[in-house]
Amino acid sequence: MHVELLGQTVELDADRVGASEPEIREQVAEYAAGERRTFDLPVELVDGFAGEVMAEMRAIPYGETRTYGDIAAALDTAPVAVGRACGANPVPLVVPCHRVVGADSLGGYSAGDGLPLKRALLDLETGEK
Repeated sequence: MHVELLGQTVELDADRVGASEPEIREQVAEYAAGERRTFDLPVELVDGFAGEVMAEMRAIPYGETRTYGDIAAALDTAPVAVGRACGANPVPLVVPCHRVVGADSLGGYSAGDGLPLKRALLDLETGEK
């Protein structure tokens, strides 16, 4: 499914979210309006390493970031592997891969128009909107 967020279209794999499309859209709209800090949607994580990375991303609090290296250290792997898993996240935003950044850059972002949307999401969460 596609959701509108900050003037961008973001694709979410609704089959991985245990909620109706209207509920997903409502929570995304509340997040974009600054009225929601966490999504209370059940998400089916992917199997294997990518699912482990998704679990780490879900644990990053609103308004905070972690580096690819931080997550790699927690999972005893390489930052590049974490980056690949982040890029394959089937439910960006709901599982906040935008909160994962490089040690000295934003890194990448596969949703919407990429890095401009990632920057906008981080700014929204830190109040720099």
